[in-house]
Amino acid sequence: MSENSELEKLLIESAKLEGAEIKDSKLKLIDKVIQEFAPEIAYLYQIREDESEEQQIKTGRLHENRILGIILKFYLEGKKKIKTGEVEREYKRYFKEIARSTISTYLNMLKKESTLYKERDGRIVYYIFYEDPPIGIEPFWFTRIFCIVPAYFDRANYFSNLYINAEKYVQQFINDYSSVENDVYIRNFKFITGLIILNIFKNRSSKCILCQFSKREIYNKLEEIISVAIKDRSDVLPEELLENVIENFSEIPMFNGFNIKSSDSEKKIVKEILRCSVGYKKDLDFQIMVSLRRKDLRLKQKLAQEEQNIEL
Repeated sequence: MSENSELEKLLIESAKLEGAEIKDSKLKLIDKVIQEFAPEIAYLYQIREDESEEQQIKTGRLHENRILGIILKFYLEGKKKIKTGEVEREYKRYFKEIARSTISTYLNMLKKESTLYKERDGRIVYYIFYEDPPIGIEPFWFTRIFCIVPAYFDRANYFSNLYINAEKYVQQFINDYSSVENDVYIRNFKFITGLIILNIFKNRSSKCILCQFSKREIYNKLEEIISVAIKDRSDVLPEELLENVIENFSEIPMFNGFNIKSSDSEKKIVKEILRCSVGYKKDLDFQIMVSLRRKDLRLKQKLAQEEQNIEL
């Protein structure tokens, strides 16, 4: 077995073990969508591997990086004042749980560094960014300060909700326009939304490669695996659909992606996905047919490889 294949095998085994422990409702929703839309990356997409945590070096900077990433996630939701308990709740959602006292310690250290400032309301203490996070900065520099995991997973959760509720949105479209092809449009709506979710995780892994704390070979392999899943489902789609819709919706605002938390964002997003579901119907018909054939071929190749390994 090649070194590349061995790495992929270890990645999958580790991911399955971690995936079996998913308890958080938000992460379960994402997992449900991935299992349906792209089962070949099930469990893999969620891997979070950090060299510093494993070797117990530079953990202070790692905790600061993650805490700032959590506050960034709230910031992108339009919530700028964050309590210690909220940081604690989100921390254990995405990372290995640490004590609340540890979180408080690092929040206070970030305050001393003038990265955050405190605001009191009676007995409640809020932490707020001293300056707004930069927009349009190169990812390498951004990841030196902010862990991007919470922001991307939160975005994936947002689109997973749209995916699960595709029938509701298409039904609304049918009521407005009296279409009779509701099953096709539900399929197309879910297909486009599923591609957005895959791109979110590709964007996330490409940023994790740049993180000073990460196991880069793991994230390189993860990006490669997700890229194959995306290519299998998008290689004959028009560039306009891929670039103006799927790529725009799958990136966070820090890197010039669409802001999904503005007051009318959901209406705009649903309208645009519905427009593409109808306007690119023929392209999506062809892409889905090609994708299904490719999926069958890959399955046959996998079974043949497994049989060959058994014989050896």
